[in-house]
Amino acid sequence: MSQKVVIVGAPRSGTNMLRDILCSFDGISSWPCDEINYIWRYGNPSYPSDELPASLVNKNIKQYISKQFDWVQNNYEAKIIVEKTCANSLRLSYVDKIIPDAKYIYIVRDGIDVVESVKKRWSAKLNLSYVIKKARFVPNKSIPYYTMRYIKSLIYKLFSKDDRLQFWGPIYNNMEQEIKNISLVEVCAYQWKKCVDSSDMAISLMPNKKFHKVKYEDFVTEPEKELNNILNFLDIGYPKEVIQKSIKNVVSRNIGKGRKALSSSEVSSITKIFKDTMKRHMYD
Repeated sequence: MSQKVVIVGAPRSGTNMLRDILCSFDGISSWPCDEINYIWRYGNPSYPSDELPASLVNKNIKQYISKQFDWVQNNYEAKIIVEKTCANSLRLSYVDKIIPDAKYIYIVRDGIDVVESVKKRWSAKLNLSYVIKKARFVPNKSIPYYTMRYIKSLIYKLFSKDDRLQFWGPIYNNMEQEIKNISLVEVCAYQWKKCVDSSDMAISLMPNKKFHKVKYEDFVTEPEKELNNILNFLDIGYPKEVIQKSIKNVVSRNIGKGRKALSSSEVSSITKIFKDTMKRHMYD
C-alpha cells in the first residue's frame, strides 16, 4: 500500500513547487494534472463552497476517492502518492476522514505576496488546455454540472465588465455573494485568510506525527535543509546529489514581491483583513 501525502496550503504559496520537487524522486508520483478538486467533490459537485464538512463523507465517496489513489499507484508504481489541491485547505477534516492514514505537509507564505500573485490569476484568460488536463478526472455523473459551469464562466469572462474571472481558486462559504461587494485584492486576501485559518484549526487537532509545517520563505532560502526535513518526516532518503538536483530551480527572488507590486492603499486594506492570521505566522 502506498503512503498518501497531502500538500496543504493556500493558492500561490509554494504548493506546486513542493509537489513537483517531491515527484522528481523515484517512487513518488501524483496525478498528471495540476489539481483534482473534481475528485474530492465527488458526490457533492453542486455544494456551494469547497468547505465540505466531514459529515458529508460516506462509504461511496471513500471508495471512489480511494480508487483514484489506487489508479496513481498502479499506473506509476508509486510508493508514495503526493496529492495537492489547494481547496483542501478549507476541508482538512473532510479529507482526513476519507484517507485517515495520510500525512500532511503544510506550507504557509506571506499573505501580501500571495495576494499579489493570486490577483494575477483572477485576471488571467481562461486556460482551455489547463481545463482539459483536469477534465479527464471529472467523475462521469458530474460532467453535465461542470460543463455548464465552464460555459457560464466563459460567458462571464466574455461579457462581464469586471476584469476578472467569475471564480478562481478555493471557494469559501458565501464567497460568491461576498465578491460582488468588495475589491479584487480583498477577495484574494479573504481567500488566503480562510484557507490558512481553516488549515491552522484542522492541523492543531492532529497528532504531530501526521503533519509537517514549513514556511515558503524558509524553503526557498534554504531549500536543501528544508527538503531534508520533509524527507525525514516521510521516513525516506535520497543521495545528496539527487536532492540538490531536485532543488536547482528554487529561487528566493519572489519574497517581498507583494509589497513592491501592490499600492500602499491595497496593502493597507488587505492587512486589515488578515492582520491576526499574519501575526500568528510571524509575518510583520
